[in-house]
Amino acid sequence: MTAFLLQRAFTLALTLLAATVAIFLLLEVVPGDPALTMMGMNADPAAVEALREQLGLNAPLVERYLTWMADMLRGDFGTSYTYKTPVTELVLERLVVTLPLTIYALTLSTLIAIPAGIAAAARRNSPADLTIMGITQIGIAVPNFWFAMLLVILFASVLQMFQAGGFPGWDAGFWAAMKSLTLPAIALALPQAAILTRIMRSSLLDAMGEDYVRTARAKGLTRAQALRRHALRNALIPVLTIIGMQFSFLITGAIIIENVFFLPGLGRLVFQGVAQRDLIVVKSVIVLMVFAVVIVTLLVDMAYAIVDPRLREGRR
Repeated sequence: MTAFLLQRAFTLALTLLAATVAIFLLLEVVPGDPALTMMGMNADPAAVEALREQLGLNAPLVERYLTWMADMLRGDFGTSYTYKTPVTELVLERLVVTLPLTIYALTLSTLIAIPAGIAAAARRNSPADLTIMGITQIGIAVPNFWFAMLLVILFASVLQMFQAGGFPGWDAGFWAAMKSLTLPAIALALPQAAILTRIMRSSLLDAMGEDYVRTARAKGLTRAQALRRHALRNALIPVLTIIGMQFSFLITGAIIIENVFFLPGLGRLVFQGVAQRDLIVVKSVIVLMVFAVVIVTLLVDMAYAIVDPRLREGRR
């Protein structure tokens, strides 16, 4: 198991390095002069040149990349030109919104999808199965921002159970903060729950057709017992993959949802950074998101090793 995890950690480290190169190059080839965009088209040329020097835009490309990487490894993500605040402080302020929102949405998605997928697989081709699959098809087809607008209309405008947007802060109390995150979390969770339900059902049906399950049934276990004791654990392996991918999607998908609900999270920070051409903020936040995805992927691999004994024994 140790060798497997070390191998995966090395691979993910290379992935993170490649991602930093790609992010840096993509932002560098964007048309226009970042300094001129920040200061405006009528800015004094001397002031624009001073800003270019301050941002290090006059240095060679490789030197700028190496300097950026060295600063990040020291924990220095630079200072936002727009906010005049260290990026680290901005990220920490916004992370207390985005991270709970992502975990909330992922928890809702998992709590909905796994029981629904098991119920559909246990009652294959029954009316319950067909109903669940029909609902999941709708959930996959409809984008989450449309769900978000429907939720606002129903629960904020009509029923007035929740507010339409904004975040009161954790100082207002845990339940008040969680209440403001509920509609955004549901909007993020529903499409992902639909995908995860179908994966859970398909994986469980595949596992139920394996020889070891048929052997268990031949020894006297009922279908429900064979499903619970033997098929379910093996069926969770692809489900863990999807959950890890969903965490990544929820972080990036929060960019849209946070703007719909006016939440001061990382997604809204990236959106504002792009609009204001604040490259320091955009590069740093995107790299942090990629780092979070890499860490989650490593945790999923560890979960693989727990679920699948073959990985603990060092076999592929």
